[in-house]
Amino acid sequence: MVTTHILGYPRIGERRELKRALEAFWLGTADEAHLERVGAEIRAANWAKQTRAGLGVITTGDFAFYDQMLNQVVLLGCLPARFGFDPRGVTLREYFALARGSTDQPAMEMTKWFDTNYHYLVPELSEETRFGGGTQRYFDEIRDAVALGYAVKPVLIGPLTFLRLSKTVQPGFDRLRLLDALAEIYAGILARLKTMGVACVQLDEPALCLDLEPAWLDGYARAYKTLAARAPKLLLATYFGGTADYADRIARLPVHGIHIDAVRAPSQLQPWRNLLPQDWVLSAGVVDGRNVWRTDLRRVLSTLQPLHDLLGERLWIAPSCSLLHVPVSLAAERRLDPDIRAQLAFADQKIEEIRVLGRALDEGARTVQDDIEASDAAQRARRNFAANEKVRGSVAQLKPATFERASPFAQRVERQRARLGLPLLPTTTIGSFPQTTEVRQTRAAYRRGDIRHEEYMDAMRAEIRHAIERQEGIGLDVLVHGEAERNDMVQFFAERMAGFAISEYGWVQSYGSRCVKPPIVYGDVFRPEPMTVDIARYAQSFTAKPVKGMLTGPVTILQWSFVRDDRPREETAFEIALALRAEVEDLQKAGIKIIQLDEPALREGLPLKQRDWAGYLDWAVRAFRLAASVAADDTQIHTHMCYSEFNDILPVIAAMDADVVSIESSRSRMELLGAFRTFQFPSDIGPGVYDIHSPRVPAVREITGLIERACAVIPAERLWVNPDCGLKTRGWPETEAALRNMVKAAQVVRGRLGSKYAR
Repeated sequence: MVTTHILGYPRIGERRELKRALEAFWLGTADEAHLERVGAEIRAANWAKQTRAGLGVITTGDFAFYDQMLNQVVLLGCLPARFGFDPRGVTLREYFALARGSTDQPAMEMTKWFDTNYHYLVPELSEETRFGGGTQRYFDEIRDAVALGYAVKPVLIGPLTFLRLSKTVQPGFDRLRLLDALAEIYAGILARLKTMGVACVQLDEPALCLDLEPAWLDGYARAYKTLAARAPKLLLATYFGGTADYADRIARLPVHGIHIDAVRAPSQLQPWRNLLPQDWVLSAGVVDGRNVWRTDLRRVLSTLQPLHDLLGERLWIAPSCSLLHVPVSLAAERRLDPDIRAQLAFADQKIEEIRVLGRALDEGARTVQDDIEASDAAQRARRNFAANEKVRGSVAQLKPATFERASPFAQRVERQRARLGLPLLPTTTIGSFPQTTEVRQTRAAYRRGDIRHEEYMDAMRAEIRHAIERQEGIGLDVLVHGEAERNDMVQFFAERMAGFAISEYGWVQSYGSRCVKPPIVYGDVFRPEPMTVDIARYAQSFTAKPVKGMLTGPVTILQWSFVRDDRPREETAFEIALALRAEVEDLQKAGIKIIQLDEPALREGLPLKQRDWAGYLDWAVRAFRLAASVAADDTQIHTHMCYSEFNDILPVIAAMDADVVSIESSRSRMELLGAFRTFQFPSDIGPGVYDIHSPRVPAVREITGLIERACAVIPAERLWVNPDCGLKTRGWPETEAALRNMVKAAQVVRGRLGSKYAR
């Protein structure tokens, strides 16, 4: 019999129950008991779904109130020392202080989980780091599942991946020096799970899909020898890429099986078929855990059948990765076009696909013939679905000159400074302002049909005027309209471009309580009409200061959508870029002097192996330039990037040829600036000076110090002062207080620099 399983399941609940419970707890309107009850209900529901689908083992330990890496930090007892918390008894409030910051400490740094849009909290390690004394919550959740009679497979992030994704807070310290001590702690955790009756543990090691130096590869053999001594059976789980480069070394590890991502890297099936040790299981990740299209069951079965003939019960079947990255269920979707809905599979439907594949192998394809034929029909329906020959022709006919600005930056910047008349260290924000309860309620009323479009837009215009007035009062130099009318920076544009579908309940966790609803690209993309021009013109009418036109860049729209998998991604990126190019042209015709094309997802799209970077970066940069190059010399193009490591791609960011680049840097205390010492960035830079994902208000002195650190590396005449990211999730009181401190800090530094840098 084939064993069917999953690597993880969405933890937000079908209707975002966890989000509501978290935010109520943070606001003080619900107590800890309520939050714990909601968490328990979500876990129980997830286990029950796996049981009803007949999965061979039930995955546990994948739930987190905020983040799985934070859970691991708490379990291992390696809390950042700066918080002063006792690792033996971390409370929920302390857990959230690590994630969101406290009154005297900024939150742990946050960055992207490999090449996904999920944000994880980065462990902080040093020579003084000690492991041990972690909390019992993880074991309590496993015990609950065992008590219900489930055959469980707990999940842990593997020790090498944990170390690889951590950061050192001590210059020059090699975190691999902590591996032996870390392995001992893992061994104790695994031994305890064995005494609880656990037969198999899933150790997630997606770091094996990265480029690894010899010392890291050697670390696997050393650490896993320690782990295996007292452990249950170990399933080494890899995903997001291929492991073929290291397969011969992995095959010598003392584990009982490996999970491989056969969606992202199908070619690795053959080497593992040949290398698999006789006593190992092979878990084939054949259902896409990162996208929402139905699986081609007939094609997958043709791949699995030879493996099943060879391996028998040693073949396991699973999604390619955790289902954390897809929405929970299609069951409640009523507004999606039925023809599009029939082509989709969310987490619940993917579990069903796993069940069907397992039954087909065990009992024969005839027993699931209806399911296979329905899959066939979905594949046929997708061929050339919503194709537009005019759009495809426009992409095919692009010329090299279309990707170039009229003049180089050195000439453009002088014309822009003359037109804008900004002071030294101009202050601005990234784009969004708090979406208050009133704004959300108005949007919900409009969505329900309780108010007309005109009433909705009147309310949004009032909010926009209010945002302009507040910014004038704060003293910002470059303003934004605040994006009150926008539900999400990608969804807003997807709703206004052909080729996209928007689900009603297709929420995916981005971090903590923050959920996004990725649009679904089902056809060729184009812009039927202007999307932002009227609002930009309206906002600009209330102030003499420049108001930025706000657009989301083509790569970010692509990365943060569920993209069609039947065409090259770059073709879709260029289609989106052409739509945005038309919008840029219309904005500048409307008198907008500054246009921002946000690209926070540029780096997260990088392939995991560096040898594959060049191809992606070539078309990603060209997509941005295609959208922006229509701007006149005196129209200033901004872009924004956040929550990824950008040090190693600064030349690529420079090649985008934006006039101003704002980059997240406050959580890392301006670590990014080190890269600017060795790379002379050609355009203006706005390193973020405070963290918007934390409710704490930074003091003027704190921000002043960060600006001065930046001035020591980047000429002051090329520096902008801005927060790390948009302010949508914050409240107005903390937002105004933080921005006033930011403006004061900029004024302090201007005064210290004196007339030397006067523009």
